[in-house]
Amino acid sequence: MYLIPNATIIFRRFKFIVSLKFSSLYSRLEGKKKLAQAKNEVNQPEVNIGLVGHVDHGKTTLVQALTGVWTMKHSEEVKRGMTIKLGYADGEVWECIGCGFPELFSPEPVCECSPQARLHLRRKISYVDAPGHEILMATMLSGAALMDGALLVVAANEKAPQPQTREHFLALDILGIRKLVVVQNKIDVVSKERAKESYDEIRKFLEGTWAEKAPIIPISSLKKVNIDALLAAIETFIPTPKREESQTPLMFVVRSFDVNRPGTPPEDLTGGVLGGSIIRGKFRVGDEIEIRPGLMIKEPSGQVKYKPIVSEIASLRFGNTEVQEARPGGLVAVGTKLDPSITKGDNLVGNVMGKPGFLPPSLSNIEIEYHLFKNVVGTKEEVKVQPITKNEMLMLTIGSNLTIGSVSSLNKDVIEVKLRRPVVAWKKLRVAISRRIAGRWRLIGWGLIN
Repeated sequence: MYLIPNATIIFRRFKFIVSLKFSSLYSRLEGKKKLAQAKNEVNQPEVNIGLVGHVDHGKTTLVQALTGVWTMKHSEEVKRGMTIKLGYADGEVWECIGCGFPELFSPEPVCECSPQARLHLRRKISYVDAPGHEILMATMLSGAALMDGALLVVAANEKAPQPQTREHFLALDILGIRKLVVVQNKIDVVSKERAKESYDEIRKFLEGTWAEKAPIIPISSLKKVNIDALLAAIETFIPTPKREESQTPLMFVVRSFDVNRPGTPPEDLTGGVLGGSIIRGKFRVGDEIEIRPGLMIKEPSGQVKYKPIVSEIASLRFGNTEVQEARPGGLVAVGTKLDPSITKGDNLVGNVMGKPGFLPPSLSNIEIEYHLFKNVVGTKEEVKVQPITKNEMLMLTIGSNLTIGSVSSLNKDVIEVKLRRPVVAWKKLRVAISRRIAGRWRLIGWGLIN
């Protein structure tokens, strides 16, 4: 039902826009109480879904349609009109049980059937908005470490696939992200014939790949058209994965902040904040934590070392919801007792957080069983991937950590890399391998840590 890009079907359901009238439709106190109770029952997101694809194909606008939040907040992003840093927003998927068939709504539950309709909160979802520009591929790869599934956004007004459409799609493959919904966006700015042609281009691009049977949902994120059909596809094709909550906790750090306003008195300062996703176990307010590789320290001799950091969790927050315990699923802001100067400006991005004494070691040399692609990914022209050579500089994406290293030795399928910046890693962790080509880091292969 989602695979036909027919203009009359695409625009058949325009209910979503009435979410703007949410306050008037739910003016009755009893209805508000039911909504508040439903929200409290699900206090944290269950799954992380990334939005990937070529620059200017509408990823940030789609996040806003799904959550009501505009993730492009950094001053340089606003100035340049493009996503630069990873953006995050939490959304809710509501279901109207009173309809003849289930209706899904986001970001707010509104149904035409009745202002007093029985509503069910199915799931909370964290959306990761990845930049689409080619120079920011490394940022996309670090964000992909958090994703349980993805929305591949393809604009109908451009021929598919564009270079970063292909690059992001391949990145999902090598990082093991196989839960996919393809979003054919901007159908409101093209003719019916072009919408059909665009759909055929996308289907041809997916043909013969692991995502050959992935659904393609035609939408307009700007006009919020067919968002209910997209939510239905998300619920069907991107389920909540099983979590390892009983193991010792680990979290990838992908953002770090100083949330204090300039001029805040010292006695009112709040500790530094770490943003990321818990990949296993649970954290609680009051837990002692360790952060590795930690803080970079330059010694008088000029040698650079990394010192692990120990602190305590002061708060845990998912969006606007504060909790006492956080488990895997969703993007969490961890308030700490660290000096905020340590965490400001994403200074701790790429670190791993866990319990003291239980973190994997920091490694300055790693061994990778690697695989190279036939062609370089992300270039408009076809460029063959040349074999890796000894002493070559490579950029490696390991979890949320981006590091550069020199190939110290290589065999047929294994390379050893000496890293400029140490990483916290463990066996079988996936690695994305990039090489500098024509002044840009380009994806050339992938591997597993030995």
